[in-house]
Amino acid sequence: MANNHEQFIAFNDKITAEGIRETLKSNREVLRNKIRNYYKENYPYDIQPCFHQQGSYAMHTLLNPIIREDGSRPYDMDDGIYFVGNVQNQLSIQEYHSRILKAVEGHTNKDPEDNDPCVTVHYADGHHIDLPIYFIGEDDEHPQLAHKSQGWIDSDPREFYKWFNGIKENYQLRRLVRYLKAWADYEEYTNGTKMPSGCIMTILATQYYVRNERDDIAFKDLLVAIHVALNDKFECLRPTFPINEDLFAGIKWALRKDSFMKALEDFKDDAVRAINSKNPHDACLKWQLHFGNRFCCSSVSNKDEDALEQASAGPKLNTSRYA
Repeated sequence: MANNHEQFIAFNDKITAEGIRETLKSNREVLRNKIRNYYKENYPYDIQPCFHQQGSYAMHTLLNPIIREDGSRPYDMDDGIYFVGNVQNQLSIQEYHSRILKAVEGHTNKDPEDNDPCVTVHYADGHHIDLPIYFIGEDDEHPQLAHKSQGWIDSDPREFYKWFNGIKENYQLRRLVRYLKAWADYEEYTNGTKMPSGCIMTILATQYYVRNERDDIAFKDLLVAIHVALNDKFECLRPTFPINEDLFAGIKWALRKDSFMKALEDFKDDAVRAINSKNPHDACLKWQLHFGNRFCCSSVSNKDEDALEQASAGPKLNTSRYA
């Protein structure tokens, strides 16, 4: 049985976005101050904005993306803007969007976008920061998202953040989420397949993850489990408020389902072949088919007996750092 645990750990180091995190954090703080100051200067008697981090940045699953042919790096951050107060002082959805759009206008060389779920600020290197807007009544437990086409939507990303960050044994789980997202990034970039969001990948990984001392086996098992479950019932239920919302529901995923499931089946089959292989280099190449060249196989032995010896001895890497 081939062992590519060390190649997975090296791949994780490549796709973990530590340098990007610092850029995003700096840009986020500048934007927050700009929005605060805009409200203080223009609407000092209205409910003032506060902020809460959310998404992959907050959960430490942020992906270092594939650099595109034009040199851009399409990574992003979600930073929630919250207005907390008496519902009698709640403004219209369009008013909130218009104010935030005006607050960040001219911040970068590219005009900000007023999208249905959020205001988006674009940066020169290709990354962007999404600014979803929420309102919470004084007596309410959960916020509502100001969505321009769907109205006020029940949504509480703060709960999702707490749910994921509270899970035990989450170091390997975070790596598996990154592997799923890296596969999605490569699949979309090379084949144009519309892949699930990071939120969906995170839920599926958490639901079907089984711990293993080796990342290659844990990831193979995860792909198999997800494929079996989605073949049985194509759904992804949100574990937090609004609980049991199916993130695969709707016409969008009715159109995308077949291409995604085909990509998942192909990857699952190659993952099983990789683990069952007696040659670690051949196995590594099977993983590389779905991750791209960032999953490096150049230093992997091409001798079957080496693979057998490695499998019986276990991974040589000191995995305490990654437990």
